Amino acid sequence: MAEKNQEVGGNVISKSIKDEDGEFVWEEGPNSFQPTPAIVKTAHELGISSELVLADGSLPRFVYWSGSGAGTKLANLHALPTNLPGDLLSFNLLTWPGKIRAGLGAIGLIKPSPQPPYEESIREFVTRHLGVETFERVIDPFVSGVYAGDPDELAMNSALRKIHRLEGLGDFGPGLVSGAINRFKEIADEKSLNPPDPEWRTYKSGELGSFRRGLQTLPIAVSKYLGPSRVRLGHALKSLDREPGGMFVATFDTEEGEKVIKAKAVALTSPTKTTSKVARKLVPEAKRLEEVYSPPVASVTIAYPKSSFKDLPGGSPSSPLRGFGHLLPRKMGIRSLGTIWSSSLFPNRCPPDYELLLTYIGGARDRGIADMSEADIVDRVNKDVRKVLLKDNAPDGKLLGCRVWPVAIPQYRRGHKEILEELERGEGKVEGLYLGGNYRTGVAFGDCVGFGVEEAKKIKEFLKKEGKVRAKQEA
Repeated sequence: MAEKNQEVGGNVISKSIKDEDGEFVWEEGPNSFQPTPAIVKTAHELGISSELVLADGSLPRFVYWSGSGAGTKLANLHALPTNLPGDLLSFNLLTWPGKIRAGLGAIGLIKPSPQPPYEESIREFVTRHLGVETFERVIDPFVSGVYAGDPDELAMNSALRKIHRLEGLGDFGPGLVSGAINRFKEIADEKSLNPPDPEWRTYKSGELGSFRRGLQTLPIAVSKYLGPSRVRLGHALKSLDREPGGMFVATFDTEEGEKVIKAKAVALTSPTKTTSKVARKLVPEAKRLEEVYSPPVASVTIAYPKSSFKDLPGGSPSSPLRGFGHLLPRKMGIRSLGTIWSSSLFPNRCPPDYELLLTYIGGARDRGIADMSEADIVDRVNKDVRKVLLKDNAPDGKLLGCRVWPVAIPQYRRGHKEILEELERGEGKVEGLYLGGNYRTGVAFGDCVGFGVEEAKKIKEFLKKEGKVRAKQEA
């Protein structure tokens, strides 16, 4: 395993610090994952199951919204429904006309989908199904929070392909509800055919996961399992070639100069620009990865005293935050994309007198974030947090981290599916080369882990096959 940085994990970066107030633990890249069999199995095999922590799945996810016909909520924080249809009675983020429009669309009273090759954007698909209100108040902030993306550019069939698939999956028309019913049946069948090992850590639907010391616990454990002789840090991939005999030749820039590593198989999980540059000689189709745009995003972690917070839904003076966090629709005019309530989710993220907040800002609709100083970014985030969560006289918080990612989350825009299909065809012509990364797997941490597990199986089979071929040749 070769890593450009001086520690493993890539963009998965967990930090901690101890000061006079106690210890703080935070993330500067991905912040959590939805538990999957791939993750809990991997954690079990690495001996870190005891480090897994799971957030209560009943904790609400909030959307900040004020005015435009929406009902009133404490601090203007509307909890998204988790118990349908019961929660709809108290869910007043949508007006009654908005709810009726969404309900009719959900059962299938919609316009037909456009014919291929046209790709609907997320805005077009959601508006066609559920109406403008649902898009602006629920889906738009979700897209900002997950992709930091522009819903007018993101292709529904690539960015939210699981939801897109529901339109054609149901037995009772094109409605998402009918499709979801059949999808639940599929999930139940998948679980019955592949039951979890009783030794794995169990989890419930809706929970979010992490590790006690942060997400980087997983790549660190993988590194320890492999051992120092098989982990090369500070190795920046410069080129990739192949000898006539079939061995791959990877050339790296290191502090000690140029180094060459030969291998029978290569799994390349670098960012799109790097993969496009180093893989195009072997896979010409990789050149198209240059077309995949990844906007700048900044992650800012600030701890505030518990006494600083307003009265918030479900909160109390001793525990003012009770929820996953809040998302910010672009219509509300707040620059930040959303804030994760880290200390509400996972234990021991900060001292007892504090709450820990992780805010993301920037993205495809705010590219100017790349030209701002870190001080200005932190100031903007602090003002946004104050508007939503803090009392007017709250003191300054404790800044723990500000990391600006000039190239952050790959955008699955129109044409992305075609790029990946071309890449797959080209990759298939080069046995032993496996191209991966969040531009291909899905952007979530769990998607990347699951993809890696499946790719490892393919690599194992390839090496086994190669071993048999070489044994015959030598005989």
